[in-house]
Amino acid sequence: MRRLPIMMLGLGLLLNLLSAKAQTVVPLYKIVPNAKESSVREVNDTTVKRGKVSKVVFPTLTAYLPDAALANGTAVIICPGGGYSYLVVNDEGRNVARELNTRGIAAFVLKYRLPNDETMQNKEIGPLQDAQRAIQIVRQRAGEWHIAPDKIGIAGFSAGGHLASTLSTHYQKALIANPDNVSLRPDFSILVYPVISFQDSLLHKGSKKALIGENASAEKTKEYSNEMQVTDNTPPAFLIHSANDKVVPVGNSINYFKSLSAHGVKAEIHIYQAGGHGYGLNNTTTNDKWINHLYNWLSSNRLIP
Repeated sequence: MRRLPIMMLGLGLLLNLLSAKAQTVVPLYKIVPNAKESSVREVNDTTVKRGKVSKVVFPTLTAYLPDAALANGTAVIICPGGGYSYLVVNDEGRNVARELNTRGIAAFVLKYRLPNDETMQNKEIGPLQDAQRAIQIVRQRAGEWHIAPDKIGIAGFSAGGHLASTLSTHYQKALIANPDNVSLRPDFSILVYPVISFQDSLLHKGSKKALIGENASAEKTKEYSNEMQVTDNTPPAFLIHSANDKVVPVGNSINYFKSLSAHGVKAEIHIYQAGGHGYGLNNTTTNDKWINHLYNWLSSNRLIP
């Protein structure tokens, strides 16, 4: 077959090829812990522009590494949202990773398992196991990826924000094998319209039902209401929300911010008057870009230049 000159490929295709080449997909485990044998198979709905993956059985971490000339040593593990029922892998995953790369930040999109009694012995810990394993891998391979091991953060959108804040407040107890005692604590968190609480006044019913069940005990509900699990050692956080969010009430972010502040933990919150829920990088109701505020916050905390 005749080969076309590179110029004829077009700049867009060439960039896509280069970008694809830069990505590495890392399976989280050789043997997935807390797993059951089942007939469940992953579903990737390519007709949804935002990206939609469900029924994850084999979790992975996809690395998006910045150009070596831009790399600053900071890394972010990204947890897409989807109510613990599916993952928005484009708008709340890949697109965010590529944006972070433009500022020299290494990004890793986490395709985590979704709670499912068919595939897990204990569905409530499956996503957290995968988040712990993700940060463990990035720390262990920090040298290979030119990452500073003390500049590894976790980001989460919607229910992915619940997972990110759960890791930030439940990192002390390892739910995975950790023979080298690698720190599972993120150095910072980025929470975008996050589910934080499972308390009745704030909860996103779908997320709670999927993870711990709608009739979970008061004790279990408190355990996974992360504004109630903050300590002096909880990582600093940057939060984005919209006041008119009808899916996940803005009180989730406000209460987490207040808890962090009460414990002397650095935190910054930006609340838009509009925008609703699920807008990824682009809140179309405003010309303001929340990602620019994030970069300013990262810079002020000496995480990027």
